[in-house]
Amino acid sequence: MKSFKYGMSFAACLAVLSVMPAQAQQPNMGFFVTSVGLGKGADLGGLAGADAHCQTLAKSAGSNKTWHAYLSTQGTGAVNAKDRIGKGPWMNAKGEVVAKDVAELHSATNKLTKQTALTEKGAVNNGRGDTPNKHDILTGSQPDGTAFPADKDMTCKNYTSSTQGAVMMGHADRIGLTDDAVAKSWNSSHPSRGAEGGCSQADLKGTGGDGLLYCFATN
Repeated sequence: MKSFKYGMSFAACLAVLSVMPAQAQQPNMGFFVTSVGLGKGADLGGLAGADAHCQTLAKSAGSNKTWHAYLSTQGTGAVNAKDRIGKGPWMNAKGEVVAKDVAELHSATNKLTKQTALTEKGAVNNGRGDTPNKHDILTGSQPDGTAFPADKDMTCKNYTSSTQGAVMMGHADRIGLTDDAVAKSWNSSHPSRGAEGGCSQADLKGTGGDGLLYCFATN
């Protein structure tokens, strides 16, 4: 009888566990790397399309905040990525603070690493050494979070082209081919390059990317 009773108790426990909801994402999440790109290389539909992608993924993770992609634009009316992401602090999906404010985010003291630059799902994004490597994140930005001058395209025509130009990218895992500051830069490591110019999905994948973005909550 005892074994029957214990067996029933164990079964009851399993039943309870099976109906428990999955662990919710950190309600204060204010930063993530997109788990997927839009699939069209650096053609994101401009800033509006990029922001909408961040918003959609954040909503799927249970966030009702306002989200912007960390992207700069060039030319007339140029926009600095650092000016469109709010004031911070920003936590990842597990509640870890990656930066307390804009100044720290763009300093050597930020907490961005492969283990903290998580997706909206709380997963670690593939980095150098993983298959496939997806550590190249589109930013179109200089190390200080500002836009490049207009004389050389670093934004694939402000994220509207998958055929012409190039886009500046950072390494989400802070690892590159060398051990210098550029290779370790989370937001300005190297421009895209490839047989089709640098803006296609194939070009981005060719150097270790997938058209992924950094998303920040502005409120």
